Amino acid sequence: MKKSLLLVASIFLLACQQQSNDDLKTLYSLPKKLKEVSGITYFPDSKLIYTLEDRGNKNAVYAINSEGKLDKTITISNAKNVDWEDITKDQSGNIYIGDFGNNDNDRKDLCIYKVNKNQLNKDQASAEYKVSFSYPEQTEFPPKKKEMFYDVEGFFEYQNNFYLFTKNRSKDFDGTAYIYKIANKAGTQKATKIGEFKTCSNYNHCVLTSATISPDGKKVVLLSHDKIVLFKDFKGDLFHKGKQTEIKLNHFSQKEAIVFKDNNTLLIADEKTNKVGGNVYEFKLK
Repeated sequence: MKKSLLLVASIFLLACQQQSNDDLKTLYSLPKKLKEVSGITYFPDSKLIYTLEDRGNKNAVYAINSEGKLDKTITISNAKNVDWEDITKDQSGNIYIGDFGNNDNDRKDLCIYKVNKNQLNKDQASAEYKVSFSYPEQTEFPPKKKEMFYDVEGFFEYQNNFYLFTKNRSKDFDGTAYIYKIANKAGTQKATKIGEFKTCSNYNHCVLTSATISPDGKKVVLLSHDKIVLFKDFKGDLFHKGKQTEIKLNHFSQKEAIVFKDNNTLLIADEKTNKVGGNVYEFKLK
């Protein structure tokens, strides 16, 4: 029995291709007014990071320059911050706000807001449209404690679709995460589950808090509090069918946001908790 368990563990480690890095570089501290940053996206031309905060905070998007200074605040006048959990952009530079935080798995008003790139130079902007959605697999609000798979803190836009990665809040956490696909178009729709995968069984180390895709579309990275999960060598949008690699950051904090700076460099942000964090970091994939 022990030999069998060792064999299974060895196979799992090989499948995940674990590696460790010590290259998490602190770039700067976040502005003090931003205490609960929950997502970031990056514009290489201006070198600005656009970020937002989650529930209980303003319906606003913040631009931060490369020195960590607040460049501008954009209030989204026609969007309510129920629980904004991530922000992303498309190839044209339009941004999208993910209002899909769902800690108790009981929301029926999940949505994504599009803000046109032409609105980003204003102090007050209007969302161009709203994408409302639901999960067909969820039939109870909330579901049973062992079936709480419908919170999301990470997504990105890719080839006119959104890809959402669920944050597992189930009792007896086992690292299971779902991937949902939603068309980037106004209106109401049902999300399509395209797959699932596992990280590890320790919630504090393996729960997913953000997601990003590289500019060339060849790498997907998911964030947890002290590691990232990298998918590559996938076909189409079956990211979970590619090679899955776990990379340890050797730094534990409440990391909530990640974005590719270029095809091999990541930017990561964390909340300041118990005097730890509140920074933007850079991490280079090897």
